[in-house]
Amino acid sequence: VLYLVQRNGGVSWLPSAAVLDDIGYRTVIIGFPFMTLMTVLGALWADVAWGRYWGWDPKETASLVTWFIYGGYLHARTLRGWRGTRSAVLLVLGFAAVLFTYLGNYFLGGLHSYAG
Repeated sequence: VLYLVQRNGGVSWLPSAAVLDDIGYRTVIIGFPFMTLMTVLGALWADVAWGRYWGWDPKETASLVTWFIYGGYLHARTLRGWRGTRSAVLLVLGFAAVLFTYLGNYFLGGLHSYAG
């Protein structure tokens, strides 16, 4: 979002748009392997707890979609050369998916539901 703000209007106290674009990319490079690791470890834990690795629970499915969004971002950035607005929009979409994955279980139910 900061990239989009800096690109469109320009706020004096923000770094340049190129620096913000690079920060977003570096953040995903660090976070994506951890997201992958946590998804795999969650599947292993699910096998121990429920006897299956994957059950298409809403939270599991939302986390997979989030993983695909960030994987698509890395693919588009490195192999397609996407920079700037297109990559920033993918990052905003990815963050919205993270929020949905975190909060969606309150509304969708499933094994990960915390509402009695």
